[in-house]
Amino acid sequence: MTTQQPIPIQPKRGIVKQILSGDSVIIRAPSGAPPPEKQINFSGIIAPKLARRTGDGQEASKDEPWAWEAREFLRKKLIGEEVLFIAEKPQNAVREYGVVYLGKDVNTAENITESLVSEGLVSVRREGIRTTPELTRLMELEDAAKAAGKGKWGNAPSSEHVRDIKWTIEKPQELVDQLQFKPVKAVIEHVRDGSTVRAFLLPDFHYVTLMLSGIRCPGFKLDSSGKRDPNGKVEFAEEARYYVEVRLLQRDVEIVLEAVNNNNFIGTIIHPKGSIAELLLKEGFAKCVDWSIMLMKSSSEKLRAAEKQAKEARRRLWKDFVPTVPKITGKEKEFTATVMEINNGDALVLKMANGDHKKVFLASIRAPKEPGRQNDEDGKPIPRPKGFRPLYDIPYMFEAREYLRKKLIGKKVHVVIDYIQDARDGFSEKICATVTVGGKNVAEALVSKGLATVVRYRPDDDQRSCRYDELMTAETKATKSQLGVHSKKDSPSLRVIEIDAARAKLELAALQRAQRIDAIVEFVASGSRLRLYIPKSNSLCTFLLGGINCPRASRQATDTAGEPYGDEALQFTKEKCMQRDVSIQVDTHDKAGNFIGWLWVDNVNMSVALAKEGFASVHFMGEKSQYGSMLKGAEDQAKAAKLRIWKEYVEVEKEEKREEEKVPTERQVNFEEVVVTEITPEGNFYAQKISEGPKAEALFAKLRQEFQANPPLPGAFTPKRGDICAAKFTVDDEWYRVKVEKVQGGKATVHYIDYGNRETLPATRLASLPAAYVSDRPFATEYTLPFIVLPKDEEYSSMAIKYLKEDTAVSKLYLNVEYRPAGSPAAASLHTDKTSESDILKNLIKEGLLIVESVKGRRQNKLLESYREAQDFAKKQHSNIWEYGDITEVDAKEFGLGI
Repeated sequence: MTTQQPIPIQPKRGIVKQILSGDSVIIRAPSGAPPPEKQINFSGIIAPKLARRTGDGQEASKDEPWAWEAREFLRKKLIGEEVLFIAEKPQNAVREYGVVYLGKDVNTAENITESLVSEGLVSVRREGIRTTPELTRLMELEDAAKAAGKGKWGNAPSSEHVRDIKWTIEKPQELVDQLQFKPVKAVIEHVRDGSTVRAFLLPDFHYVTLMLSGIRCPGFKLDSSGKRDPNGKVEFAEEARYYVEVRLLQRDVEIVLEAVNNNNFIGTIIHPKGSIAELLLKEGFAKCVDWSIMLMKSSSEKLRAAEKQAKEARRRLWKDFVPTVPKITGKEKEFTATVMEINNGDALVLKMANGDHKKVFLASIRAPKEPGRQNDEDGKPIPRPKGFRPLYDIPYMFEAREYLRKKLIGKKVHVVIDYIQDARDGFSEKICATVTVGGKNVAEALVSKGLATVVRYRPDDDQRSCRYDELMTAETKATKSQLGVHSKKDSPSLRVIEIDAARAKLELAALQRAQRIDAIVEFVASGSRLRLYIPKSNSLCTFLLGGINCPRASRQATDTAGEPYGDEALQFTKEKCMQRDVSIQVDTHDKAGNFIGWLWVDNVNMSVALAKEGFASVHFMGEKSQYGSMLKGAEDQAKAAKLRIWKEYVEVEKEEKREEEKVPTERQVNFEEVVVTEITPEGNFYAQKISEGPKAEALFAKLRQEFQANPPLPGAFTPKRGDICAAKFTVDDEWYRVKVEKVQGGKATVHYIDYGNRETLPATRLASLPAAYVSDRPFATEYTLPFIVLPKDEEYSSMAIKYLKEDTAVSKLYLNVEYRPAGSPAAASLHTDKTSESDILKNLIKEGLLIVESVKGRRQNKLLESYREAQDFAKKQHSNIWEYGDITEVDAKEFGLGI
């Protein structure tokens, strides 16, 4: 609506800051900070009065009909707009009255008073006022609005145009839950300070006081009555408030309610032009607040970045800021490493790409700590009890360590160095970092389980994790759920028993009966001496690797030099075993109570591994052990390669004593009842002891029962060469234990360790084997044929294997180990009963299907002689391979007979 009459008075320019009511606005000058303001009341009209909130327990007033619509008409049209206005203060009047024009030229601009009247939102003053052409014009417009039934002059019930304002919210948390963190349309009604506003939530008109999530601006000092103290000036408080006013006051926004604090809502204001919280931080008007930033559902990283930008630019609140964190860039800042060890519950020892070891602490968290100790009469802390072990005796420290150990040991992790804490209070410098594995923040996971707490910092302290807000959120959830250190229940006690010399004698028999026992390596003292924790009995013991002699490592505590390759052997064992899950087999103990036996990590016998790498020699008792052949074979490999302790080794050839060859020796006979489960194409065979049959069946039944209750997800397990896992046999579709020998093209070649057969399967038919089924040794043992080789001719060789399978396919056979060649399976004969005439192999030789090896110096001469006699008989009868005479005389070497 425009006026056609030129106005002789020169209008002023300004920007509409606030709408007070349907007939009153506040206009500020176009420039200046903060600029002067002027309240203009529209001349000649009366607007319906808006509801007002009263204090001191008085009942709040209500809107007059159409009051809100009149206010909203002006707000949507004028807020933030540049306008022209003419105003004057009549005689004896307190307020200024005038006209506001929307536009740049008063002759063509919209007269806002006329627009209000035309829309039927206000009434024209008709009494007690001097009639002017302008007033006459307003009366005409009002009459037209009445005739058209516009606005308040319409037929709609007036009650429909009165707001139902909820000035007080009885249960604010219920409102937050009801809105479910969804954006709600709102209008900002008042800016109390830079980070606190009051607003109406639409369309239900909830009147809320909102504190911006994640930030805090300087506030105003209050006097004794709770009102702003004009003399209590706070630096940048007024500037921050004004900064928000000109951008948000009476603007259409969206609000996300996130929490409640002392009946004030905590939330985020969403404006089409950006985040006011982010802008305040960038300009240095605000600081991030840790306790509320964690309540935000998103954008906390942007707030931190905005604050960092203001700090670097030294803006306003940060004008005196001094960085506390030195800049770290490049490979020193971010890298990938392998976790070798967990210290307590908040530090990791990492192996870098160049082989160096680096200790880092998880940034901004603190592992469970010892409860405060009481002081004695002299005010000194009471000493800890004798034998106090922090890892086991401090509540939840062991659980924290175990959580990290199971998740990280041996895994590659991504590391971002956040800060380096200087040495202080007797502690050395600490490198603090954010560590992730598979994209998951390790510290956050630890805090979420209640196994660590988050360190609190001063606002100006930058020495914190780059993902600090996630840590705070995780701790809040853990606290609410009363997990771990936040639990109100008494912490679980972990009573760890130290196995000394006296207890070792009592425990030995039980440990020997148990065969394989699960343990955790807590410390490695040398290549062959380890400290173990046994979870099943909650005990600690020292364990010595059996069967080998390992060089002694140096000792810093006593300044004792080590033997050659002792430190290298220590490092080898440490990298393989430190804090790994292992299984042990106890044979005996020494006088000090240290157990002696065998230790496996990832199914690798560590005694054999040390011998193979040239870090240890085989002890004479090791040669007589059940793993003697493996140890001797490993040692021979190291000798041949002249590794480490064998660097200067020169093999001495032993002179053969011909006289000894002629001396017959007694054959050792010790029959075992077995069932042959597999014959290999090379002529070896696998056998199961019948006495172990029930145990094997029970294990398989339990394994299948577990898989039936918890079916493995096809494809979830990725097999690797050397893995011991479970596989579904194609013949009966049942689960068995296997060792993966080859993986290629989505298929895996596996060896059924309890039967000896092999098969190539799709990788989807393999699954991870539960830990409880890994420790039991294979029920099938591989053997070679004593003094026997297969015919070189493929036809005869196949025939020999065929008849060997037929003769051994019975429910029970008698097996006797004849000798144990180094580095190979034991050689054994098979019998249908306990007589020499029932020897299956001898009968096959007699039928001309197997060839007797031509050897000298064997101790089992009686068996060899009987086999030779059987072969001579086959030659005379020209049976099978001897059909055309003695083939060994033609070309013995061709058959590998070594004559």
